[in-house]
Amino acid sequence: MERSGMKIGTEGREEDDLRRHAERLAAAYSGGVIAPLRKSLESATVDDAYAIQSVNTDRWVRDGRSVVGAKAGLTSKAVQKQLGVDQPDFGILFSDMAIEDGATVERGRLLQPKVEAEVAFAMRRTPNVERLTIAELISSVDYVLPALEIVDSRIREWDIGIIDTIADNASSGLFVLGTSPVSVSGLDLRLCGMVLEKNGEPVSFGAGAACLGHPLHALGWLARTLARVGRPLEPGSIVLSGALGPMIAVQPGDAFEARIEDIGSVRVRFG
Repeated sequence: MERSGMKIGTEGREEDDLRRHAERLAAAYSGGVIAPLRKSLESATVDDAYAIQSVNTDRWVRDGRSVVGAKAGLTSKAVQKQLGVDQPDFGILFSDMAIEDGATVERGRLLQPKVEAEVAFAMRRTPNVERLTIAELISSVDYVLPALEIVDSRIREWDIGIIDTIADNASSGLFVLGTSPVSVSGLDLRLCGMVLEKNGEPVSFGAGAACLGHPLHALGWLARTLARVGRPLEPGSIVLSGALGPMIAVQPGDAFEARIEDIGSVRVRFG
């Protein structure tokens, strides 16, 4: 992905103000949760929130972190309604956010983790956003994998609005990918059922239709949006397309396993 061309500061908001809030979020990763940004950025726009996210993305790239893809969030209509928005949001995935299938996340690495099951796409090539049909999207995908996204928030008690979650890299934390690639050809991703188990007990259910009606719709929205802001999906990029069911809070010692019909299973434990 290329560096963002997004301008910092919109509708008269001072650039220094946005950078100051970006620094607060960056410091929270090691310093602990902070109060909601929207309470000190009362007139902030969605563009302002993405500008804050972009400041930290560029900061982390300069610090040596490697971008490996992107995630779509707010792909559930119910969650969109809850936060008063009518579209998804996105965050950036870095290589150090990847956890091996079945591995244990050490205690203290995250602040307020929750787990959700998703369909992940591995990109064969950059989608042509000038002809972004479903056929174009399918031909741009190399394979799909089951995934667990371990979302996190630097905002105290998950007291988030749309400004908070976008600025906070779409409330991203870590992610786990399954290890058996599946061709997208012949899959009905809309109808694929999902069950997420916590310590052996089913706790979340869903299907591909929960993700903007179809995970490919989420991929299309993400490809178009990232191209517009100067961070297009590149060959080899990983895309997390959005939750297939409700996210579940994590307690120390928990073990999670997600199974997605026709795609496979993926697991993670917490120390």
